[in-house]
Amino acid sequence: MIHINFASSGGKRYLCCIKSNIMDILGMLLDKYKVELSKSSIAELHSILIRKEYPKGMIIVDQGHICTDLYIISKGILRQFYYKNGRDISEHFSCEGDITFCIESLFMRKETTLLMETIEPSVIYHLNYDKFQHLCDCHTDINKLYRHIFEYDLILSQRKADSWRFESSHQRYERFCNEYPEAAKRASIAHIASYLLMSPETLSRVRSGVL
Repeated sequence: MIHINFASSGGKRYLCCIKSNIMDILGMLLDKYKVELSKSSIAELHSILIRKEYPKGMIIVDQGHICTDLYIISKGILRQFYYKNGRDISEHFSCEGDITFCIESLFMRKETTLLMETIEPSVIYHLNYDKFQHLCDCHTDINKLYRHIFEYDLILSQRKADSWRFESSHQRYERFCNEYPEAAKRASIAHIASYLLMSPETLSRVRSGVL
């Protein structure tokens, strides 16, 4: 269950007046990143969120494009991946309540080598990075949310790098199941195997306890 903390009861009453789907996604953000927002900050964030629906297999960000948004998953799963030697390699999975983006492309305005695709029919909220930054300049509580989002992403990246460097195939799979339980249940074996730097056959042996 989501437990939302607000700077004031007025902020909570205001949020209840917003459309329920927007309320849900804002609730996810505040709960996950442990941030309290004022009434005015909630209204500002609400004004720049754009809701879009996508079918399964839709490319949201393509290779060679510039990532301009943060993508907040309300429903479904999004996969980041890249091509290497003619194969696509899963880089990251994002499920309900997660935020995903191509960090180098977003910060440096560079064309991305990563692609994003839906692997289920999905509802995704687009949060334009430039508009978000502007709100951070105007609202200290939104700036705190911004900081927590990117700190969280950096910690995940470090954990993943350490897992690849130091853990066995079985340990990497166990970590994946613990940290991404929904992706472990809903993503394909091929996608999970490439994320874990294994072949599908190796992953099958790991899952069966042979390795």
